[in-house]
Amino acid sequence: MKTIRLPEPISDSHFSLERALKQRRSVRNFSGAAITLNEIAQLLWSAQGITSPDGLRTAPSAGALYPLEITLAAGNVTGLDPGVYRYDPSGHVLTPVSEGDRRSELARAALGQLWMQTAAAVIVFGAVEERTTRKYGNRGISYIYIEVGHSAQNVCLQSQTLGLGAAAVGAFDDARIASILQMPKEERPLYLMPVGKPLPP
Repeated sequence: MKTIRLPEPISDSHFSLERALKQRRSVRNFSGAAITLNEIAQLLWSAQGITSPDGLRTAPSAGALYPLEITLAAGNVTGLDPGVYRYDPSGHVLTPVSEGDRRSELARAALGQLWMQTAAAVIVFGAVEERTTRKYGNRGISYIYIEVGHSAQNVCLQSQTLGLGAAAVGAFDDARIASILQMPKEERPLYLMPVGKPLPP
């Protein structure tokens, strides 16, 4: 399927890191409004974007082995059809996986956390553990959990700079999430992160 080239991410803004840290909160009440392809591109880049000619990324990775894979379940994104997409950091592109809005399915698979349905999209962090464990053995599993925390925090802070809300979800049925997103068998989901326009306080 044809890949979708994403808008180039920005690397500078007038929103300070300190301000983002101070204002960051988990958001579970979304307005249901659409977000833009530019905003999605910026969020995905913050999660795993490449930031140097030698392939280093926005989040540190043990041994620079990068076990994380990012999947996007888009529901209400201007300029992007509802569907499941895989993010490819090397080209900053999306590869379509399947058509259709999967937000409700993901919410039910997340032990019925139906508030997730009102987010514009859900960013899903998965990992191919063997990329790290082949070098570090079982200790590599701990490194992967550390890494997904780095990556998810990047998305939380980037969401704040864009005026968006995000929340981390760790309670879900692994097998159902993997099936809904058509993940490769060697990959397992670690984190769901709904993102969207927050309701006014």
